[in-house]
Amino acid sequence: MHVEHLSLSDFRSYPAAEVELGPGATTLVGDNGQGKTNVVEALGYLATLGSHRVATDAALVRAGAERAVVRGRVRRGGRTALVELEITPGRANRARVNKAPVRPREVLGLLRTVLFAPEDLAVVKGEPDQRRRFVDDLLVALQPRTAGVRADYERVVRQRSALLRSGRGLRGSAAAGVESTLEVWDAQLAQLGADLLAARLDTLEQLAPYAEAAYGAVSGVPGALTTRYRPRGLHPQVRSADAGSLPDPPRERAELRDALLAAAAAARRAELDRGTTLVGPHRDDVDLLVNAMPARGYASHGESWSAALALRLGSFDLLTETGGEDGEPVLVLDDVFAELDARRRGHLAERALRAEQVLVTAAVAEDVPPGLAGRVLRVERDLATGTSTVAAA
Repeated sequence: MHVEHLSLSDFRSYPAAEVELGPGATTLVGDNGQGKTNVVEALGYLATLGSHRVATDAALVRAGAERAVVRGRVRRGGRTALVELEITPGRANRARVNKAPVRPREVLGLLRTVLFAPEDLAVVKGEPDQRRRFVDDLLVALQPRTAGVRADYERVVRQRSALLRSGRGLRGSAAAGVESTLEVWDAQLAQLGADLLAARLDTLEQLAPYAEAAYGAVSGVPGALTTRYRPRGLHPQVRSADAGSLPDPPRERAELRDALLAAAAAARRAELDRGTTLVGPHRDDVDLLVNAMPARGYASHGESWSAALALRLGSFDLLTETGGEDGEPVLVLDDVFAELDARRRGHLAERALRAEQVLVTAAVAEDVPPGLAGRVLRVERDLATGTSTVAAA
């Protein structure tokens, strides 16, 4: 799998850009703030319908423009697909495949990417939502249909929490009405939550051996990285300090659904008091252990980088193994070589050279290991207008 051409219109700092790509390595070089990451962010948006940098789409549209358009020609096996996304803040985005309108969610799976960026340190050292997002993004790449489950679950949590807020302080028949309605939402939360939980557990189980092997290769310490799903949403009464001793969750969907229903019943009074949903996989975490110790808080800076890199390389290997005739995902390395020591830099370059297509961004061309630079594109930004351009170096 590779992208042959990327077209941008009013995306970030680009009024318009036509970027010729192809198999092998392409490096985008330019000083910080010129717009290199904007290009690979657009590519990632085509693959995931989201940005690795911001949570909402508004920032993706160039200042003063009404909408942005990202278009990519993707080669998959012996087929080519033209994928187009129109991003309009405040309105539903629109999508086309080979110029035919489709629902945006239908483009998922047409392009698969694995992006390694400095922000990945937050997966290792940051808050639980960073690790949940990492797992959810990977499971959608593996099973695009789960994007619908994820979106429906998030909608139920928002609406259920709104109902809980409306029930705070109510008494008598009004309170009884809220609790009766909550039982309906509990059933939806439990069913969708069980589906999401089961998909996460399956994804993490598939990833674990690849990530462990990648960590051993990157760090030279085999078997040092382990992962464990921590189901806090099944045990809302357990304090954060005690969450490390939580039992493993059940694996069958019916058991997960029943466990979520029981947890919702047990947490009813606390949820009404706090006006928010305390039960469900949106409360869970993933333990990353390096040498049997939590990476968050105990891992050194080098160990944290190794863990972050191992998660992405493990994802790349897993997606490659399951890609079938579509082949490997596109590997994107966004401004990471300057952050890595010689050992990690060399290993990443060696792995990247085996990818069908790799895109690299760097402020300094010399930061990119020899042999990986491939075709070099220069990115520049006009300070007067704030607009960026891409051209062959």
